[in-house]
Amino acid sequence: MGDTTTILIEVFFETMSYWWVILPTIFLGLVVGGIPGFSAANTIIILMPLTLSMSLEVGLIFMVALYCASRMGAGIPAILVNIPGTAGAAATPLDGYPMAQAGRGQQALAISFVASCLGGLLTTIVALMTMPVLARVGFYMHSVEMIVVMLFGISLIASIAAQDMLKGLIAGFLGLMIGSIGTDVVYATPRGTFGFLELYDGIPLIPALVGLFAVSEAFVIIEKKLIITEKAKAAMATPNWHATFEGAGLALSRWWHIVWTSLIGLIIGVIPGAGASIASFVAYQQSRSFSKTPELYGTGHAEGLIAPESANNGVTSGTLVPLLVLGIPGGATAAIMLVVMQYHGVSFGPSLFEDSPKVGYGMFMAMAVSYLFMLLTILPLSRYMSRVTTIPTIYLAPMIISFTLVGAFVPREYMFDMYLALAFGVLGYIARRTGYHVAAILIGVILGPLLEKYFLWSLKKSDGDIMVLFSSNIGNVLWVCLVLSLVLPIVFGRIRRNKARMVTQ
Repeated sequence: MGDTTTILIEVFFETMSYWWVILPTIFLGLVVGGIPGFSAANTIIILMPLTLSMSLEVGLIFMVALYCASRMGAGIPAILVNIPGTAGAAATPLDGYPMAQAGRGQQALAISFVASCLGGLLTTIVALMTMPVLARVGFYMHSVEMIVVMLFGISLIASIAAQDMLKGLIAGFLGLMIGSIGTDVVYATPRGTFGFLELYDGIPLIPALVGLFAVSEAFVIIEKKLIITEKAKAAMATPNWHATFEGAGLALSRWWHIVWTSLIGLIIGVIPGAGASIASFVAYQQSRSFSKTPELYGTGHAEGLIAPESANNGVTSGTLVPLLVLGIPGGATAAIMLVVMQYHGVSFGPSLFEDSPKVGYGMFMAMAVSYLFMLLTILPLSRYMSRVTTIPTIYLAPMIISFTLVGAFVPREYMFDMYLALAFGVLGYIARRTGYHVAAILIGVILGPLLEKYFLWSLKKSDGDIMVLFSSNIGNVLWVCLVLSLVLPIVFGRIRRNKARMVTQ
């Protein structure tokens, strides 16, 4: 224990000495995360020659800082202009954007930054202390358990549908149908591709994300002069730090909310292939289900913004656990880190922390230091970033469409993806104008194919026996938790209404 503490102290000061790497990388990560289509993974790939030419310590610090900052950066356009930078921030606009529309963009950004930094910092410390235990989570989470985890996220459709049951369910099922396009998992038979080879791998996520949120939002906002109301613009006319401090205070006052939602992100991040999009949807759904004021979600509620932001930043430390302990990357960025570390001759497994403790502990320490630096450097910028909402839409809408269409092109470099983004934009615009929730459609597009894959795997392993879904002890516990998360809020809601009725009488 004493040796480990000494190593951690040494690694901390060594990491702090690389501030000249961390600070510029943080700002690069914010830009990368804020542009739909770009991510830490493809940016590191582009900069791979530079990364490989660095020393191992500098290269790892660079990649970790970029990873953390891009995760935070994805929430900035999600809040200000309703455009998630990555799929991991897809749940952020549900409450972040209504805050920005009400002229509370500065406050929303402050809440997001504090929740992201504290959630990421907390889960980094927890991951560092419980690595052996967390590493085993991946062994116990098989297809049956993952089905239930998917259903936690998909049940968010039901929460959205609570406002208009029919339209919410139609939007959700439409998303699930769109998500089924492509070749099926078992027989590789094309479904709904209309002969387009570009759709054989399924609906590409970035064009769907860009179209449903960004392009459709650009079509909507061009119909008015500003994103925010004139009253909100007048309130923002005098710049001050009050809203930043108020937002930070709101986030800190809900510290327990940050804790448990970030831990959801950590656990889901440990599962290879799960990712930040699942974590953010599950965290938002759980936050809303057990809230005393679920009716406020979707209207600009602080807890509705805290949940997805703390969860998707909790994923970052989770993806490192299976990478370092088992040599299994938890996500795309972790896979690239694996390549770089193998190039430098790093061996993975439990022996890593004995043979090269500064490498193993150094990655977590780089993550912790990056979040500390971000909290100190990015939080003050919320005052200036929020001014984006005051730009007239006649200039803002064309910029949004231009940047996002480029973002749709980048991942696969197909012109087809740009046309697909425009098609989703038209679909999203029609949905918005007719009262259907685009978030419900996107949940189906993202989680539908994953649910189908794990469901078919389960049936294939059990020779078609549907009861395999209840064959796992862990899965059964998760089933019970899922049912409780759906039923208990209804019960609590009735109790609160009965109490209110008794008080009024």
